[in-house]
Amino acid sequence: MTQTPALKINPEPIGAERRIGQILRESGRLSPLDAERVLHLQRETGLRFGEAALRLGLISEEDINRAISEQFDYRYLKPGQGNFSTRLIAAYQPFSHQMEVFRAIRSQLMLRWHGDGSKTLAVTSPRRGEGRSYAVSNLAVVLSQLGQRTLLVDADLRNPSQHDIFALGRNGMGLSDLLVGRGGGECIRRIDEFADLSVLPAGTLPPNPLELLSRGAFDALLRDFSAAYDIVLLDTPGGIASSDAQTVAARAGASLLIVRKHVTPFSETDFLRQMLTAVGCRIVGAVLNEF
Repeated sequence: MTQTPALKINPEPIGAERRIGQILRESGRLSPLDAERVLHLQRETGLRFGEAALRLGLISEEDINRAISEQFDYRYLKPGQGNFSTRLIAAYQPFSHQMEVFRAIRSQLMLRWHGDGSKTLAVTSPRRGEGRSYAVSNLAVVLSQLGQRTLLVDADLRNPSQHDIFALGRNGMGLSDLLVGRGGGECIRRIDEFADLSVLPAGTLPPNPLELLSRGAFDALLRDFSAAYDIVLLDTPGGIASSDAQTVAARAGASLLIVRKHVTPFSETDFLRQMLTAVGCRIVGAVLNEF
């Protein structure tokens, strides 16, 4: 029997402390002179680097939390940083109650959907204003934080919003331009603030969104995306107002339903579920949006 090599672990915490200090210095939260003061106090008291810096009043608890998050490759942003929409709470409020809900949804998706090898998921809702785009954008971030190469595609070619949420500009090319051969890989935008996240905005609003999404070119794109990424999430239009959502969900093969508390009638939710099931789409779950 072949023995597995023993994993060598260095229990000495000094290296980790130095990494925290390095992160604080590189981010500009500590000057070289301040770092020397912290190290001097650390030697005198035996405090951890961050604790010593806090005692000297050079940094805040928030600075420490951010440094630790960077150390563990779990990035989040200060308000205003990145110019993203405040709806992207995964970027700005990573420890809020809402984010715990998104992490719970992520866990269920990894078990019930991604765990069987599925990669492409349409996020749907009966109508606009039920939190679908808000939900899919935050899910994209938390899935990418697992180290999954994640692509978020704005397939709502009628009322797109992902370009606003991720501050990509209104006039850029995107999915519609890819579908008619007017663009290439440059349409996909890498989100630098999150190492494993990319976004494909809707692009130029076409006069014939349903016809574009029904073409074989869309199927071919999804196959290419599935080969290049670990997870592909698709934002869709409202499923009751048009047939676009059914078309997108059918090609994705699976859908997550988003409904809003005290807003979405059960009859509309059930009608959308039946329509998606009729076109061969598997419903992996439903989320009741209370926010």
